[in-house]
Amino acid sequence: MVNNSARLRSRIKALKREKNAVILAHYYTTPEVQAVADFLGDSLALAIKAQQIEADIILFAGVHFMAETAKVLCPEKKVLIPCPEAGCSLAESCEANDFATFKAKYPDHKVVSYVNTTVEVKALTDICCTSSNALQVVEAIPAEQPLIFAPDRNLGAYIRKLTGRSNMVLWDGACHVHEEFSLERLLELKRLHPEARVVAHPECRAYILEAADFVGSTAAILDYCGRSDAGEFIVVTEAGILAEMQRRYPSKTFIPAPPDDETCGCNNCRYMKMVTLENIVSCLENEAPEIHIDEEIRKQAERSILNMIHIK
Repeated sequence: MVNNSARLRSRIKALKREKNAVILAHYYTTPEVQAVADFLGDSLALAIKAQQIEADIILFAGVHFMAETAKVLCPEKKVLIPCPEAGCSLAESCEANDFATFKAKYPDHKVVSYVNTTVEVKALTDICCTSSNALQVVEAIPAEQPLIFAPDRNLGAYIRKLTGRSNMVLWDGACHVHEEFSLERLLELKRLHPEARVVAHPECRAYILEAADFVGSTAAILDYCGRSDAGEFIVVTEAGILAEMQRRYPSKTFIPAPPDDETCGCNNCRYMKMVTLENIVSCLENEAPEIHIDEEIRKQAERSILNMIHIK
């Protein structure tokens, strides 16, 4: 297995050079996938990085909406996804036709959508956001302007609480990973590790966030763990981030928070874990599967993404 992994890594390196390709990977992919990435980051960082890349091919080691976002921003480049079946439970909770019907009920509302959406939903959106900048995006819009926030009800409720923005309507969607964390098990971990700081992603339910010492995006959690003088952290987000945490801060201890049902593996995104070294090799060799987007939809989606990126 070790030899096979080494062979695959070597093949990926050669293919990247041969094809003038780069690999973007999300923190929630497996450690071996993260290790072959040219750029590793959260959704916002990778969206920005996609614009800056000069390679001919972008392979997105992540889920489908992330590769779509890269294609929206880089239409002239070939964007590949090694496992097109790698979807997102949050994006899938907001189907474009249903969202268009919902949006029509609130004609005076502007739409803020989390990047965890399909390109068709982004095309119906005024401005996108990530968990890194959702507060900044909402605060950049005049307080009197009514909003729709989609698709994550937990992130939306958290931002609504921070801003006091009562005129923000929430779409009822959620991430299967962040929905499943158990408050009872989290509190038990806190009792067992009284010196540990609890760090949580705002896609978690409100009662989980209330128990946290720090709430933030994946990138913000990483930064907080580096700044904090604590030596132990209970991590309430997708467990793939632990590899990067341990790489950056080897002297610190990171404890994954358990879901309600520990047998289900719910603190791992099953879609992110569908990306493997094997399907990365196949994807680069065949230059497929490739992301294709209708140009009119792409332009509409690009507007909402650029509106996010241009917020200072």
